[in-house]
Amino acid sequence: MTLPTINRDIGLGLLTVLLLAVVALFFPAFVTPRGLAEVIDDTGILILLALGQMLVLLTRSVDLSVAANLALTGMLVALLNASYPGVGVLPVLLLAPVIGAGLGAFNGVLVWRLGIPSIVVTLGTLSIYRGLVFVVSGGAWVNSNQMSPAFLDTVRMPMLGLSVLSWMAIAGVVLASLFLSRTTAGRNLYAAGDNPSAAAYAGIDVGRSQFLAFTLSGAIAGLCGYLWISRFAVAYTDVAQGFELQVIAACVIGGVSIAGGVGTVAGVVLGALFLGIIKNALPLMGVSPFWQMAISGLVITIAVILNARSDRAPPRRILEEAAA
Repeated sequence: MTLPTINRDIGLGLLTVLLLAVVALFFPAFVTPRGLAEVIDDTGILILLALGQMLVLLTRSVDLSVAANLALTGMLVALLNASYPGVGVLPVLLLAPVIGAGLGAFNGVLVWRLGIPSIVVTLGTLSIYRGLVFVVSGGAWVNSNQMSPAFLDTVRMPMLGLSVLSWMAIAGVVLASLFLSRTTAGRNLYAAGDNPSAAAYAGIDVGRSQFLAFTLSGAIAGLCGYLWISRFAVAYTDVAQGFELQVIAACVIGGVSIAGGVGTVAGVVLGALFLGIIKNALPLMGVSPFWQMAISGLVITIAVILNARSDRAPPRRILEEAAA
């Protein structure tokens, strides 16, 4: 991790604390342990999806289909639970990431083997996965009364002051940190995105790294499909519509470069929390939903501009100037 990256994470952390302080001036209950626990619970799915998206962005790719993956996997596990409520939650927790990984691997194969730009591939699969949600559900909803209590209650179960969903997000943060810092495959993602040609000369298969990133991102999206349906207690065709933009925004705000090779887990978590605080605070301030969208968009735009400016590295000096 470079010094500018550390400084950017510290700056974003201070900005997040400042935002919390401003909100606390008007709504002190927002910064109580219970209020902060609700913010983490509300942001848990965004944190997990942003971590998966970060892996893809590191390799100079982007996954626009994560929300569609979430919706399709969520609908499939909801239909499974409605048809076989006695199977319990464990098969769902195992099956959801597998389905999501398969959908993500499909993206990865197209990018890796066919060399199609990731934005084109995932824009196409976004439509395919959304369409399949209609196909498998027939356009019908799966409501809470059709789901088993275990399916619905597991993610809300409190543990040491936080929900299971929050603990799963924390576990995701720890695992992502270990993967990127302690494994060869994780470090290869940085190398593949920072300089693909140099990575290839070093023996790193850039395409295979992209495939791995898409597969892991898909697995996380699949798991989040169950978490989303369970948390909101309903599955329908438009679940998480447009949520992929928030996921990418959390990464960009957190300092992940869309040009690849740059990004930290801490930055992504802070970016997601920053968006989560805004999302939870604006309704308390009585801001209309239309202005909430405009303000969120303005914040994201400013973050993108700042991120783009910080990515402009000074020109590298090849030859020292001749002494006068």
